[in-house]
Amino acid sequence: MDIKNLPILITGAGSGLGWACAQHLKSLGADPLLLDINEKVLDNGKALQSPAFIGDVTDENGITSILDKIADEYGAPRVLINCAGICPASKTVGREGAHDLELFQKTLNINLIGTFNMIRLCAERMAHASPVNADNERGVIINTASIAAYEGQIGQAAYSASKGAIVSMTLPIARELSKMGIRVTAIAPGIMETPMITAMPDEVQDSLKSTMIFPKRLGQGKEFAELAAHIIENTLINGTTIRLDGALRLAPR
Repeated sequence: MDIKNLPILITGAGSGLGWACAQHLKSLGADPLLLDINEKVLDNGKALQSPAFIGDVTDENGITSILDKIADEYGAPRVLINCAGICPASKTVGREGAHDLELFQKTLNINLIGTFNMIRLCAERMAHASPVNADNERGVIINTASIAAYEGQIGQAAYSASKGAIVSMTLPIARELSKMGIRVTAIAPGIMETPMITAMPDEVQDSLKSTMIFPKRLGQGKEFAELAAHIIENTLINGTTIRLDGALRLAPR
């Protein structure tokens, strides 16, 4: 799929990987559409001269309204990049007792159900769009998983469960949507230099960097965005999750 002038909806575009995707894809000539629950997304939209929307990925009615507005003004998104998510840390049983059930549910609600909500609502609109190439391709969906889906660390039960589910649902959804000309993939990043990481003390960041195999540094948002761009352009990539981790394998800790 040709990226130029392509309407691409990016969730979590207020910061981190979503914002990195918006900037990189804009530089390639795409028309990014920014979505985030945080009002900072409006500033990002102004900086990029791109449409920006405040919305909760778990809110069916709210997202439907935003997608209707996007369709009326810019056309149905041809690409969805799901970057919205949270990463809490809590042990199943810790010093303060059992894992807070609401925190576990919130993590799955945002990371997993929010992702699926975006998939189903965007895919419905993609399915009614005209094909864009000889392969009869109509859309591309890229989800954000994590290497914690495979090697979750202590305190990551909720996060790993949510990301593991994203990995697991990628292939069946790709199979379902294939007859509509829609591809579905996921990226499983390792330790990336996002605001969540850069807010940590320097000694913690140095410790994280020391666990990297090669290169000996944290992943960059642009590298995630570059992989997303390649997935969009390479029609044969479908139904799979690609690790982006510099050969890192998480230790239990």
